[in-house]
Amino acid sequence: MNPSRTDRTPGDRPTGATSSRPTRVAVLVTALLTACVAFQLNASMLSPALKSIEDSLGASSAEIGLTQTAFFTSAALFSLFLPRLGDVIGRRKVLAGMLALMAVGCVVAALAQSVPMLFVGRVIQGVSGPTVPLCLIMLRVEVTEPKRYGTLLGVITAVNGGIAGVDSLAGGFLADNHGFQAVFWAMAVVAVVATVLVATLTPESKVPAASRMDWPGVGLLVVSVGSLLVALNEAGKLGAANWTLVGVLTAVAAVSFALFWRTEDRSAHPLVATHHLRRRATWAILLTTVLTMTGVFAVMNGLIPSFAQDAEAGLGMSAEQSAWWTLTPYALAGLATGPIAGRLAATYGYGRVLRIGLVGAAASVVLMIVTLPSHSRVMLLVASLLVGITYAGVANIVLNGLGVVLSPEDNPGFLPGLNAGAFNLGAGLSFALLYAVKTATDPSDASSSTGYTSGMIAGVVILAAALATSFLIPKPVTAEAHD
Repeated sequence: MNPSRTDRTPGDRPTGATSSRPTRVAVLVTALLTACVAFQLNASMLSPALKSIEDSLGASSAEIGLTQTAFFTSAALFSLFLPRLGDVIGRRKVLAGMLALMAVGCVVAALAQSVPMLFVGRVIQGVSGPTVPLCLIMLRVEVTEPKRYGTLLGVITAVNGGIAGVDSLAGGFLADNHGFQAVFWAMAVVAVVATVLVATLTPESKVPAASRMDWPGVGLLVVSVGSLLVALNEAGKLGAANWTLVGVLTAVAAVSFALFWRTEDRSAHPLVATHHLRRRATWAILLTTVLTMTGVFAVMNGLIPSFAQDAEAGLGMSAEQSAWWTLTPYALAGLATGPIAGRLAATYGYGRVLRIGLVGAAASVVLMIVTLPSHSRVMLLVASLLVGITYAGVANIVLNGLGVVLSPEDNPGFLPGLNAGAFNLGAGLSFALLYAVKTATDPSDASSSTGYTSGMIAGVVILAAALATSFLIPKPVTAEAHD
């Protein structure tokens, strides 16, 4: 049976490492990487299969898009509290349970004969939302040497930016040759393997002082964030949005959060003590994450692919060509850069490396803006690579790491969970705001790229705001090397 242990600080570690320790960490990283790959497949492998699902189920693009929204919303909401549940009952237990439910969701989706059944399957898959934060916390318990943790942090988190584009390519191949069901069956197989590896190869860990979950607080926070996410999704429809619904949901989110704050103040076992929420280490990292995602996510995952496929204002590529020229190099660059960025953060400072990534991401988007009128495929490729390096490979890695290393010792699960929610919130805001700017500035001339350019300029402005707030993030002293 795997050992069970409670969290210890770096100073509590024995100074004499045993000969088996490198092997133990390698086995742990293998299991955690498999878990992250399983989650990433659920997030990205289905994208090229959406048209196949539409045809097979006789559904509209909007209906299938709603099932995708269901997955990401579910993932965001479960991220808010499952890391804390891991603090209480054990992280291995929670992670293995999440992966097992993910496999169940994959099977339900593979057997789906209707959109509602597919919807249910995707919601169940979303339970796996906090896979990456939980993996990083489990890694932190075992690896306390800053440079080594930074490197392994980069390895694990880089997978979250896409598995070098192979996930999308494999999804397209399976859907084209064997139907969309094959994509879900492949996801299920990987999820089962990940469940077994996590359950058998990782040590259990928990927080000794954490004995109970604050379920009333969980409920209020989930309602608050869930209402806000649905409101953002509705607002993203712009002219077709139900703005009354957006207003009601925003009000529900505000009231629920106020009640959540009051509940946490009075609870003997709060999900997160309000004094932790007031810490600069909490709100500064969450604000920076939201602004970073808002500034860059829809640029790389929406505006650029759309421009590449736009036959009049853009390059007129097919969806597959667009992926090869933009998203695949972006994912490859992020995957290659992640481990390096993690080690550099531990060596030279998380804040310094984060700011380099943010400046680089903004400069890369500016390069896109300047070169759009030239309709150059090569420059689009170069800019996509640069965003992959600076955002996916640096800023994304460091922001995930800061959520772990800045979390308080008595509640290590709360900040990674909230930070995961901030990533999802920023992604939703990005599509709502940047596309609103694009729509508002689209000229009557369909061959003009002004709308795309305006959306990207808005992204650069928001990235500049993220850079400013990054200076408010405290230095994670114990996570950085002191030679």
